[in-house]
Amino acid sequence: MFFDILLGIMLPFAGTVVGAGCVFFAKRKSGGSARRLIEGFSAGVMVAASIWSLLIPSMELARGRGIPPAIPAASGFLLGIVFFLGCDRLLLRRGGRETPLGEGGLSALAVAVHNLPEGMAVGAIYAEVLCGAGTSTVAAALALSIGITVQNLPEGAIISLPLYSSGKSKLSSFALGGLSGAVEPVGAALTILAAGIAVPLLPYLLGFAAGAMMYAVLEEFTGANGDDRPPLWVLSFSAGFLLMMSLDVLLS
Repeated sequence: MFFDILLGIMLPFAGTVVGAGCVFFAKRKSGGSARRLIEGFSAGVMVAASIWSLLIPSMELARGRGIPPAIPAASGFLLGIVFFLGCDRLLLRRGGRETPLGEGGLSALAVAVHNLPEGMAVGAIYAEVLCGAGTSTVAAALALSIGITVQNLPEGAIISLPLYSSGKSKLSSFALGGLSGAVEPVGAALTILAAGIAVPLLPYLLGFAAGAMMYAVLEEFTGANGDDRPPLWVLSFSAGFLLMMSLDVLLS
């Protein structure tokens, strides 16, 4: 059982590392069009992940526990937006100049935060298997782990490739891309050890990670931090997004 669990919680991290390794096959400098293609692909992956891998599972978990589904998804999403807005100002762009994290640092941080609840979801199923409190099996837990592993392949690449395109070395780009997935086995292990505390928070954590991913897309790939799109624009976008999401859930 121990090796089954170890395999299950390490596979998603391996998927991120393999995806980040794509940078070793990339050209030293991409043209403007190639870089825009990479950034557009990255934005598409992150928006899709924020909705189908995070917000929808958050609402499904809440509904299964008798909680109004829009509450944890919306509150977590808004908290993720506000938290990363603060991180961007305090940690990444202090004094009007970028810190050592530099370009792409926000995306790497957002993907890392997004990976935490995914790791916790894997850990939650293994915790359920260990305590025998549900119908989950080792095979079901491994299937979820494999699914997240496949999903993580492009996530490693969307960190390492833009970093390399912006001028960082292949090794440092690969390291940042791979390390963004290191939180998954940590989150899984902590959930197994503290299932009674961590599992109830999963709907909110999934919403928080969705907010983090969406903020990274707005900030790094659509120029939301430019002179014509200040932080207020990001917050108003979030308000509109949450309003439409909540109405859709309430009226469906």
